[in-house]
Amino acid sequence: MQRTAIAGMVFSFLLLQGCDQSSGSHTAAAPEHNAQDKAHLEQFIQQIKSELVYVQGGEFLMGDFGEEYGQEKLPYDGKKDSKPLHKVELSSYSLSKFKTSNRQYQFYLKWRNLEGRVVDLEFWRDGVRTPDTPAHVDWNEADQYCRWVGEITGLPFSLPTEAQWEYAARNRGQYVVAPTDDGTIRIDGRKGINIATSFDRQSYARESGTSLDILSPVPGNFRPSNPLGIYDMAGNGWEWMKDWYDPNYYSHSPVKDPQGPEKPVFKDPDGYFTKVLRSQDFSGPRRGLTMVRYNADPESRHYPPADKTVRCAVNSELPIK
Repeated sequence: MQRTAIAGMVFSFLLLQGCDQSSGSHTAAAPEHNAQDKAHLEQFIQQIKSELVYVQGGEFLMGDFGEEYGQEKLPYDGKKDSKPLHKVELSSYSLSKFKTSNRQYQFYLKWRNLEGRVVDLEFWRDGVRTPDTPAHVDWNEADQYCRWVGEITGLPFSLPTEAQWEYAARNRGQYVVAPTDDGTIRIDGRKGINIATSFDRQSYARESGTSLDILSPVPGNFRPSNPLGIYDMAGNGWEWMKDWYDPNYYSHSPVKDPQGPEKPVFKDPDGYFTKVLRSQDFSGPRRGLTMVRYNADPESRHYPPADKTVRCAVNSELPIK
């Protein structure tokens, strides 16, 4: 089922009252759902399942492989937290081919009778006017969304680990620098061929009638997928990972299905423990590389998570039907 197939069912579930996200803490009484609502939910479930990409597990060397396997034998990442290169063995799993869209996230909010995040910013409000672009959420909202999808589908949904994300971005652990269709970043003049440039984002904002300009996100299928069929891994919003961030984690990471530190380790300059982010806010040359790690406060306490989004995983070794 295509992503546009749920357009008709969201008419009664979209809450676009000047916000696009849940605060995660304001839940009203559970709404009554009629037969039509439940039919819409079933359509939503079928769409979610149809957008899963099965990733057969295996072994790979995780981290910055540039010095050992890059063409120029130089690091691709100047930061130390993507080193050392280390062996990881992953069980098979499935990963959503798209980042979660505003349309999908708004359906979730309404179904659970959650209030939206109230932010007095035109930039933020304009985000929901493009329903097929990625939803913007903090880590708690991302985690709750994936858990809810697990509840309604009966499948072991969760946020992906950063090992799962990198393995998929690198086409099952190959030495791929950029998570695009061919492993490179291709731009023709001002227009991106396999990524979205500032020119592309500006053009999309103008066509969509928003004020976002070069900061505009774009739809998930705006540019080609990687060879596994997964889109938007090079940009269009940082993706929250399940893992707590530890800059030294690679030096002592377990080989089998690493989950990140068991408890918070690293604090940002404001004194908050941080979670791992992968992908990139906006794509471009030398941005959104497969091995680069980021981190941020999971609650986004100082500013709205206007450049952070979510993609869910299913921790099942069998393909989802």
